[in-house]
Amino acid sequence: MRILTRYIAKQVFIGFLLVSFSLLTMLWLTQSLRFVEMVTRQGLPVYLFAEMTSLLMPRIFNVLSPIAVFVSVLFVYNRLNADRELVAMQSSGISPWQNAKGALLVGLLLVFFNIYVMNWGVPIAEQRFRDLEWRVKNNLTQMIFREGEFTTLKNGLVIFIDKHNDDGSVNGIFVSDETKPDIKTTLTAEKGRLIQTDKGSRILFINGVRQEINKKDFKFNTLVFSRYSAEFNNIDKRQKKNASVREKNFWELLHAAKNPNLTPQEVRKDIVEAHRRIVAPLYNLVFALMACVGLLVGLFNRRGQAKIISLEVLAMIAVSGGDLIWTNLAGRSLYVLPMLYINCLLPLLICLYLLWFYSPFYWHRHITARKNFDEI
Repeated sequence: MRILTRYIAKQVFIGFLLVSFSLLTMLWLTQSLRFVEMVTRQGLPVYLFAEMTSLLMPRIFNVLSPIAVFVSVLFVYNRLNADRELVAMQSSGISPWQNAKGALLVGLLLVFFNIYVMNWGVPIAEQRFRDLEWRVKNNLTQMIFREGEFTTLKNGLVIFIDKHNDDGSVNGIFVSDETKPDIKTTLTAEKGRLIQTDKGSRILFINGVRQEINKKDFKFNTLVFSRYSAEFNNIDKRQKKNASVREKNFWELLHAAKNPNLTPQEVRKDIVEAHRRIVAPLYNLVFALMACVGLLVGLFNRRGQAKIISLEVLAMIAVSGGDLIWTNLAGRSLYVLPMLYINCLLPLLICLYLLWFYSPFYWHRHITARKNFDEI
């Protein structure tokens, strides 16, 4: 590898890390707002909050990676052009293809890394996130009941605790249970303790009263007890939802038509996701070449390259928009699926052609010589 290629690749890679880290940080902050209520009102532990929000990052990284590499490549090559480094390289006989090898190297590296993230990192992170989310929403032990506050749970339970003791027990516990539509139950006790069992969370009441009223016939029952145990495990009795497309592996998505449990719409969605896992990583290479091709094959302008940069940005937006449009249409009809590859490979082939075959200095000298000949 030439020193020049290593120099450009290093600059592009450092820029990519800075841009991607900045974008991931901003999006992490916006995504974390979804879980702030769990921390402030439901007492979700901070370590679980950090883990849940971190598990969203692989999914976001796949979306931001092509944009980040486009911005970093565009910035590095524009700086090289502004510092006249590209002019010196081209004047010494270095072709646009050789100058683009640094961006090409970083783009290929990110293609392979994104393939790994999309096919292994994201499914594992999505499964872990769904398990944590289900456990936090349905497991009573994940809640921290604050002293002197009423805590409303998901399934119609309201729990009030007067005081927490150092041994884990509580003083002054009140529970209102309206999980059954026709029966309302209230439990009050002097002391209590939260117990986690294999079947779920239970509350042990000590020295209390259980009152129950039937809303249909208005029968009222009272029970005075010294010890009473009840299950209040805020768990949805229904099974967990089926795995989402992000949680499935590549072969499972690609052969979704063989799964009899899926509807035709779900089959199309899985197949499109499988092909997206092939196409999406390639955009790192496409956008890296799109960012540098204009500055390498275009003629130098002392006033700046604002027009070329604007065209490159518009081209990147058009390709990204096309990918989004064809993905949505492919979810309705698989006949549109080849357009996903055309939208990705066509810009790639155009960039490779311009970098490999197009020589701006040759055409510039040819046009200049032709003008001089006509003047003579």
